[in-house]
Amino acid sequence: MTIEISEVGNLPAALTTFVGRHRELAEVRRGLGTTRLLTLTGAGGMGKTRLALEVAAASATDFADGVWLVDLAPVTDPSLTANAMATALGVPDLGTRPVIDQLAAFLAHRAPLVVLDNCEHLVDACAELAHTLLSASPGLRILATSRRTLGIPSERVFTVPPLAPDDAVALLLDRTTAVRPEFRITDGNRAQVRQLCDGLDRLPLAIKLAASRLRTLTVDEALHRLEDRFRLLTSGSPVARPHQRTLRALIDWSHELCTPAERLLWHRLSVFAGGFGLDAAEAVCAGDGIDGDEVLDLLDRLVVQSVVLATEHEGRPRYRLLETIRQYGRERLAESGEEEGLLRRHRDFFLALAERLADRWFGPGQQEGLVRLRVEHANLRAALDCGGDPQAALALAAALRYHWCVGGFLGEGRRQFDRVLAAAPEPTPARARALWAAAWVAGLQGDLGAVHRWLDEAGELGERLDDPVVRAYVQSLRGTSAYFRGQMEEAVPMFEGAVTAHAALDEGAGTVFTLFLLTAAHTANGDPRAAETGRQAVALAEAHGERWGRAQALWALGHAAWARGDGEEAIALTRLALEAQRGFNEYVGTALALELLAWPTAAGGDHQRAGRLLGAVRSLFRDIGTSLEAFGPYGAEQHARCEEAVVRALGPAAYENALAEGGSHRGPDEAIAFALRTEPEPIAAIPAPAPAPSPLTLREREVAELVAKGMSNRQIASALGRSPRTVDGHVENILAKFGFVCRAQIAAWWTANQAPTA
Repeated sequence: MTIEISEVGNLPAALTTFVGRHRELAEVRRGLGTTRLLTLTGAGGMGKTRLALEVAAASATDFADGVWLVDLAPVTDPSLTANAMATALGVPDLGTRPVIDQLAAFLAHRAPLVVLDNCEHLVDACAELAHTLLSASPGLRILATSRRTLGIPSERVFTVPPLAPDDAVALLLDRTTAVRPEFRITDGNRAQVRQLCDGLDRLPLAIKLAASRLRTLTVDEALHRLEDRFRLLTSGSPVARPHQRTLRALIDWSHELCTPAERLLWHRLSVFAGGFGLDAAEAVCAGDGIDGDEVLDLLDRLVVQSVVLATEHEGRPRYRLLETIRQYGRERLAESGEEEGLLRRHRDFFLALAERLADRWFGPGQQEGLVRLRVEHANLRAALDCGGDPQAALALAAALRYHWCVGGFLGEGRRQFDRVLAAAPEPTPARARALWAAAWVAGLQGDLGAVHRWLDEAGELGERLDDPVVRAYVQSLRGTSAYFRGQMEEAVPMFEGAVTAHAALDEGAGTVFTLFLLTAAHTANGDPRAAETGRQAVALAEAHGERWGRAQALWALGHAAWARGDGEEAIALTRLALEAQRGFNEYVGTALALELLAWPTAAGGDHQRAGRLLGAVRSLFRDIGTSLEAFGPYGAEQHARCEEAVVRALGPAAYENALAEGGSHRGPDEAIAFALRTEPEPIAAIPAPAPAPSPLTLREREVAELVAKGMSNRQIASALGRSPRTVDGHVENILAKFGFVCRAQIAAWWTANQAPTA
């Protein structure tokens, strides 16, 4: 497969011009061609990160597996260094083995360039990480930035120098004209401009901060003010100023030139880890000297002064402080006595965000919610580390259950649950919720001992506190444990009771989750109720615009179709499941769906395609350090039969080639695109081609048309002036008349037939 290089990697878009550094850029790029670990060192503010990013962007075409930025500034615990890299590369942390081992397996057959940025406070951890990964992956290159070298034998060091005199002047001109377009360097001020740049040691960050002040000062005025400050700094010492003292003096000066409100916001923004959005800044930083409607204006002013950097992620504006600036603000915040209160406000904001997204999970916006949590991962970790309220930590860990279980952070979720549950043993509602969420995490890791221990306590608390939601999830998860152990006679009644309990509470997420598992259990038992149970799950998910549970239910229905010998139906349903999985980066769910798709594909005679699908499955499981066998004996048995048929048809060598081709796709979304692109056109409409004339009534045709437009039942009811219950009945009739199982098939039928409404 040909990979578009621009689509591989996570480098941020450059929002300002890269000025000068042509010699350094060429030298570092040459160094990457001859060494596998190159560290850019130098004082703070020297421009190490910007140079590394420019080198990485210029080298993109040299690395088929992409160029990746790992920002280590927000990481305070050395043991989480590998986790930060896994998150940046999109490697899910399932917690089944150390993250560094998962990374080694993931990178073993890849050749990316990874930028490890801001290593100085994690030097030992970064050295171990680099050594392990470079040993495991012959194609890996690492470009590190650090004030200290990593100190391992394979490291080559490039010391980033101050800007060349002409480059320093060019940078000052570029950044000054951004805030003062009429500014020019003339014969009358050229000498003072050079003197100003030299006085700033030609440090890029210092020059940018000074340029923001030329919005209101002349070059002469700025030069004289800085000379006064540096004279105080050195106290007449004949020893030259170290670069760091120069930068500190300039940051002090920038701080003093801010208004009191700007300074206050600067201090308060320092509690954020890894960036923040406007909503977070307004919620955490407003009050006690800053009005809520002032925050945006103050942020804009700090951006103009180069104190805050404006960025963008997933189309949403975000902000961040360079680490040197953030540390300065944090020192000032601590001096003010506000630090503890601001950290609590930070925690409370992210607790509220996590609970809001969890409450809204069963409906539209699941993928966007997971993206938001992934973007805020460093802030969420900081919020969990905020001391003083163990119950709040329990509540936050539980509210992040979809982040842990669906978003690819199982390992970290398990570590957080272990910690917060140990710190808060009191029998509270927050502990009860955290216990069942922790049991879900442990179950997905295969740790059934922890599942039973936590569910037993959660069940006791649910009874004691009379919490029906806790009791329903405990019953559902006990059924899941029995299913994983192959004890279907125990699992089925547990699931049936849990479905009833969730439905009585109008708890849609739990209902769909349990129905899809009940479908799988019925299939394993050969129970003919499997198809009807799965259709209930799909219909409930579709009625609420929910995607993730719908994908699981469609997969379970596909299994049921395969088990009863309907390969065409199994393919149709599995393709729909894969479509619903797009964008979730869900390795396990995608791999299981691709595995299922391979079975009827091979049975239908297309052994080449089946081999490629099995290759994609193998690659996804290899990347996360697990295998199909971990998900029960049924799938492993079917896989063995499918593989035997493919090898018999193709021969061992051709089968290995098919596996390699199928395994060349990076991550779930590429694998899904490959599977759907290389299959025939979707056969969602094939189960029952529409007869002519249509068997639908006029009202049913109107409903079908609106379903095809993507409207929910409630929206259709509003558009047609009917009750939601009436529309529900029309949709059920359409499904029954065509033998369809989901709304997507109605939409596909409508598109193919363009049925008239009159």
